[in-house]
Amino acid sequence: MAALPCRPRAEGHRFPCNLVGMDKQLWTVYIDGSAFPNPGKMRIGGIAYAPDGSAHSFSLALMHEGCNNEAEALAAIHALQWLQARQAREVLLHTDNSILAEQLSLANPKRIERLAAVYAQARALLPLFAQVKVQWIPRHRNATADALARGDALARGDAVGAAFSS
Repeated sequence: MAALPCRPRAEGHRFPCNLVGMDKQLWTVYIDGSAFPNPGKMRIGGIAYAPDGSAHSFSLALMHEGCNNEAEALAAIHALQWLQARQAREVLLHTDNSILAEQLSLANPKRIERLAAVYAQARALLPLFAQVKVQWIPRHRNATADALARGDALARGDAVGAAFSS
């Protein structure tokens, strides 16, 4: 399933205007997580583009330490919970973490014991939507979410969240 560019977004993001099986109700989300050092203090960030084109972002420091893969999964969980609360039905979730993309896209992903619970929590949110596509993108195409996850950018507009609780 490939996105057809419709209108340019910040940092080279493009708003998909036509995805097979998805329509004008599509929320397009870019997420990222960071841990510094790795493992270390975690932060999550992301930006969600609503079907009407409005942008909603988050940039949060988490209260516990972990690795970058855990932070990526927690960013996905945070974004999916926020979208579900807004009754989003169709979601295109972009991540630059190939492990997360595989964990959320494959029917039987390779089990990573240390992160099994957090990946299971993320997968459990997927059936709450009519359609979800998780798509891996290169890091350079995820610059806004990366900056938000590192705390280098301020969340603008309607923040997706002010705190994260697991």
